[in-house]
Amino acid sequence: MKRIAAFCLLTALFAGGLGAEEIPAITVSKSDKLSIAIGGLPAADAKILSTDLTLSGAFSIVPADKGQFQVGGLGVVKDRGGKTVLQSSYNGSPRAKIHAFADDIIETLTGAKGFAHSKIAFVATKTGKKEIYTCDADGSNVVQLTRDNAISVAPSISPDAHKLAYTGYQSGYADVYEIDLGSGARNRILKYPGTNSGAAYSPDGSRIAVTLSKDGNPELYVTGGLGAKRLTHTKGVESSPTWSPDGSEIIYSSDDQGGPQLYRISSGGGNARALNTGHGYCTEPNWSPDGKKVAFNTRSGGFQVTILDLAGGGTRSVGEGQDPVWGANSRHLLFASGGGLILLDTLTGQRTTLVSGLGRISEPTWSR
Repeated sequence: MKRIAAFCLLTALFAGGLGAEEIPAITVSKSDKLSIAIGGLPAADAKILSTDLTLSGAFSIVPADKGQFQVGGLGVVKDRGGKTVLQSSYNGSPRAKIHAFADDIIETLTGAKGFAHSKIAFVATKTGKKEIYTCDADGSNVVQLTRDNAISVAPSISPDAHKLAYTGYQSGYADVYEIDLGSGARNRILKYPGTNSGAAYSPDGSRIAVTLSKDGNPELYVTGGLGAKRLTHTKGVESSPTWSPDGSEIIYSSDDQGGPQLYRISSGGGNARALNTGHGYCTEPNWSPDGKKVAFNTRSGGFQVTILDLAGGGTRSVGEGQDPVWGANSRHLLFASGGGLILLDTLTGQRTTLVSGLGRISEPTWSR
């Protein structure tokens, strides 16, 4: 599997210039969107809010006399007739307040969950080593989180964005570390003999699914509470676990039958069953928060991002890229492509490069 194999390779990594702090330019295509005018905010805050609403895919930003809705200041939205449809107050940094306001606008006016408040983490090679970086959901506020001067890969951000787990080689072996994103404190939480890799938080953050080779073969385990419970018993390599929204099941990739395929298993253990994807190579699955879809990588020449409808069984490719991960709205995907971090609106096909100029970017993870 791609991530586990990567842990065993010490390759020359590429470096690049920064230039990732700017809010990305967005091209709005004509579609069925709500029109909203933004007023009563400082220019910098209005720009952040405009970007957040545009990235959601549900809004077009218009002049004050054209909008179906009008932002009248932080926390206040009125309709065209002057009726207040949203009024709220916020705590935190100026940027955090705007992101929270954007998500309230999105949920109030569309019924869908927003992702402006969420955090993203990813691997980048700007320093010549694979290190973990974080940023806001609009691609701004990029911060280098690890400075291990070793291989730091497979990040997994907790759903509430309070913690981040990753695989690090500081000790010379693949161990799983956890960072408190508030305090910066870091602990090594999984250090069994062999490889400890690909940790993924459960939806409530209380458990971690992970690949361990402590018993000889890389198998899938769930940790939390009383140690590590083994879920799989195969001759293949199990990797890339992703949880169902209710935490009752896990989808993962395994090459037990030859080319890597996707399997579904109870998070408490039991028999796994293969998913019918129609593809001979399937890796890096990610379960959507609404439980209806799984995004994953297929390979046909290069790597493609593919979506499987879990109810109907149909699949569709949405373009070139690697390591897809769903946003909170089950509409947008993040993935790595062409050295950048790409946001894709799966309904409209709009692609936005959120981060670039950090060398090779890979393995994004997204809070919800």
